[in-house]
Amino acid sequence: MSYQVTVIGGGPSGLMAAIAAAENGAKTLLIDKGNKLGKKLAISGGGRCNVTNRLPQDEVIKHLPGNGRFLYSAFSVFNNYDIIDFFEGLGVGLKEEDHGRMFPVSNSAKSVVNALLNRLEELNVTIRTNSPVEAVHFGNEEHTVIMANKEKINTNALIIAVGGKAVPYTGSTGDGYAWAKKAGHTITQIYPTEVPLLSKEPFIKEKKLQGLSLRDVSLSVLNNKQKAIITHRMDMLFTHFGVSGPAVLRCSQFVVKELLKGAKKVTMEVDALPDISEEDLYNDYLTNIKENPKKTVKNVFKGVVPERYLDFLLEKNDIQSDDRSANISREKLANVIKDLKHFQFEVTGSQPIEKAFVTGGGVSTKEIVPNTMRSKLMEGLFFCGEILDIHGYTGGYNITAAMVTGRVAGMNAAWESLAT
Repeated sequence: MSYQVTVIGGGPSGLMAAIAAAENGAKTLLIDKGNKLGKKLAISGGGRCNVTNRLPQDEVIKHLPGNGRFLYSAFSVFNNYDIIDFFEGLGVGLKEEDHGRMFPVSNSAKSVVNALLNRLEELNVTIRTNSPVEAVHFGNEEHTVIMANKEKINTNALIIAVGGKAVPYTGSTGDGYAWAKKAGHTITQIYPTEVPLLSKEPFIKEKKLQGLSLRDVSLSVLNNKQKAIITHRMDMLFTHFGVSGPAVLRCSQFVVKELLKGAKKVTMEVDALPDISEEDLYNDYLTNIKENPKKTVKNVFKGVVPERYLDFLLEKNDIQSDDRSANISREKLANVIKDLKHFQFEVTGSQPIEKAFVTGGGVSTKEIVPNTMRSKLMEGLFFCGEILDIHGYTGGYNITAAMVTGRVAGMNAAWESLAT
């Protein structure tokens, strides 16, 4: 069989690439090894599908700290606002939630996936599911995709959209890296991002804070000079193995990168009360204690942070919760205040990439033409989505990158294949 454009991978970028190729007149084939297309879309946003983010373009790119700037050229062709128009044009009403996140009005990822599948059908895209690819042979005029059943498919343009190695049960198992290498591409170091972190701290091992959430805290990753590399203000969660939650996931790639550089452990710091300075907090409590000398320490601090966290910090500073506040030395008071603003703990690793939400690393963006997604090294070869060395925070940013690169790859693959 011969096709003008063949797309391998039925995730967000592959679906968008196949639609774009077919819309631009190419006879298109979409291959996926799984039994269903759009598995990763179906689980995104907690099953509601966070299709993109409505923040201004520069803000979206800032939320893609892994080579997001590479996308400026692609965004000039098709951007996050075009994604919104695209889905609304398919009859999928969207609504905006916190931080610009866009969800279907239906609150169901199925409506997004079904709209894409219906569009593929309208465009007569040939779809092969349950169809693993065994190998790819690159040629001067066309490329050959060899299926596991030994069938050979010839194609003028090939788009590799098989994802990275995160969330492998959706089909992202790193298959595409070998094909990219065969075409001469560099695969930058693969590592987990948006991933829970591991700690060997005694309080973690003893499960003192397990299951405790801290709301709206500032969490920082510190370098070896105790300076913040990155700070995120969100919720976090203590677990039986370490820490998790939105702030931790956002900080995780910076921790992993420090560990990859050779650090044995990385210090993280929690500011539980980011809206008040340490000095003001100390003076406020000093006044409070003077006015209420008979109150217990616990009652003086009551409500400022969750009770378990307060008990933990008091115990850490050798203060009994029923001690009278007037009996607490200024030094101990200062230490509790310091911990409320600068509680530090060490992390030693992350959960494996299979437990991560996003893959760091991939096909080097230096070897990709930024406004077409075509390989600089191989004619008729395109890449899109998470197989590229582009990654961002959760919140619709990775799907945006996948759909934008997919759209641009599909359009240009069609134009190139039709010109031959």
